[in-house]
Amino acid sequence: MKPFFHDFSASLPLVGMALLLTACGGSADKASEPKDSIRTVQSPKHIDEVLGIAVIEPAQRISQLSAETAGLVKSISVDIGDTVNKGQVLLTLDNAVESAQLQQASVKIKTQQDAIETARQNVQTLRVQLQKAEDDLKRNQTLFAGNALTRKDLEDSQYQVTNLQQQIRASEAQVKQAQGRIGELRADIQYASTVTGLKTVKAPGNGTLLSLDAKVGQFLANNQSIGDFAPAGPLVAVTEIDELFALKVKVGQKAYVRPQGSNERLTTGKVILASPYLRKKSLFSDNTANLEDRRVREVRVQLDDPSKVIIGARVECLIYVGGKD
Repeated sequence: MKPFFHDFSASLPLVGMALLLTACGGSADKASEPKDSIRTVQSPKHIDEVLGIAVIEPAQRISQLSAETAGLVKSISVDIGDTVNKGQVLLTLDNAVESAQLQQASVKIKTQQDAIETARQNVQTLRVQLQKAEDDLKRNQTLFAGNALTRKDLEDSQYQVTNLQQQIRASEAQVKQAQGRIGELRADIQYASTVTGLKTVKAPGNGTLLSLDAKVGQFLANNQSIGDFAPAGPLVAVTEIDELFALKVKVGQKAYVRPQGSNERLTTGKVILASPYLRKKSLFSDNTANLEDRRVREVRVQLDDPSKVIIGARVECLIYVGGKD
């Protein structure tokens, strides 16, 4: 009997291939197994607050100061940051010409008033003379009827009466004309006073002078802007809320502001206005090329402590909206 001997070297590749096919088959089976077709959808989170970039402004908005007429700056009565009252003179333009016109009109009206008084006195004198002339005429008519006076003397008496009557009418016309001239001169004085008044820039109300771009000797054009004025009153944070969250903002909701990129709270506040419409996002973008085609809702938050912020500062405004999506 021959001893049993088998060469396993030839069968090893076949065993390896079978093992490989078995492994591949297992992977293919797993890959071909059907996946779960039901996905788990995560419920959206509740939104408690919305954020917008805001600018600090007076509640009554900043107004620009301007000179109503052209001229050279004669004097400046205030400094930037001063608190002023309504009607307080901030700046005066040179008004030498207007003052001279006002003075001239005042002198003319005084002269005219004197002329009217003189004309009135002259009328009174003429009336007295007329009364005497009429009495003389009546007496002369009686004498003429009795042949005690010549016709020439009678005619002279009649002429005297007629002449005085004409003088009185002329003097009365002069008085009326002078009175009309008085009205014209008063209108000139009113105009000169108005023009002189335009040579001053006054505070439009109680508030603070934020800026003043003028100096003594500078020429200002008509209606040229010379500075900014902040009316007295509360400050507000004017912000824009994206259209996705616009309906969540309501008047009366609480809010607070903080510096951009910081968690420090500057002051709290309350929503006092939510615009009734959406507009294109543009309020706080310095680069127009970066504007997005999105709509935003303007919101104003009245601040509780204005001393913690500066007018014109950009801050982050967070509004507590609460509720669910």
